[in-house]
Amino acid sequence: MDLELTNQIVVITGGSRGIGYAVAEGFLQEGAHVALIAQNADRLKTAQKRLHEQFPHQEILAVAADLSTEDQAAQAISQILSHFEHIDVLINNAGNAPGRLLEDLTDDMWEKALSVKFLGYVRMMRQVLPIFQEQKHGVIVNVVGNDGTKYPYWEISGTAANAADLAVSQALAKQYGRYHIRINSVNPGPVETDRWWNLMADFARDHIMTPQEAHALFCQSIPIGRIATPKEVADVVLFLASPRASFVHGAIIAVDGDQDKSVIDWLSYHKKP
Repeated sequence: MDLELTNQIVVITGGSRGIGYAVAEGFLQEGAHVALIAQNADRLKTAQKRLHEQFPHQEILAVAADLSTEDQAAQAISQILSHFEHIDVLINNAGNAPGRLLEDLTDDMWEKALSVKFLGYVRMMRQVLPIFQEQKHGVIVNVVGNDGTKYPYWEISGTAANAADLAVSQALAKQYGRYHIRINSVNPGPVETDRWWNLMADFARDHIMTPQEAHALFCQSIPIGRIATPKEVADVVLFLASPRASFVHGAIIAVDGDQDKSVIDWLSYHKKP
């Protein structure tokens, strides 16, 4: 299926690895041009080089920015507009939260969890929505996470950030739909990325098991019996961003294999000595 994304200008935060990198690959395969935003400049340059080797005829702009500040979010969008002159799609994907229990989370950890994963999304939307209004078109896809609807206590700061992202996305969809701006959210469950094994190490620490045992436990919480690949999430993001999804607005799409987190609670409890 042709997703009709040829020559679209797509901004992807957290685009240097994991889901963001897979999303960039997908858009480039469809003939779009991409602007990757990430905080780590070296990793960003490496991602840009790899993508250029795969897609020599597409434009790939790399913008290093820390989205925990409004100034850098604004500077990133200004740099992208100077290069491409307009933006068609924003994919919010940057940020993560520590996998810790409430009693172990300090105020600094809470602020770090919310500063990019929630407020970073808000800052980027605040930057692009006036542009989209003036153009009379635009698409935002927020890659959030099923912690925002399935509320695990072992990742409670992520639960808070993701739930806030979803609430704001839903509210803005109501406000901006009249301007032909579509806003949707994607809720991945566990995904095989670099960050995944950091989360498993956190979970294993708090539940007295190895990261490998934790991973097996999470696989048991998913009827399909495994976690997702980044491409499986990216495919849904691309569809939502495309004109093929022209009447999909204000949606929250789960890409989590129908994960049941209560299975994790029950099994982890019964594994304890």
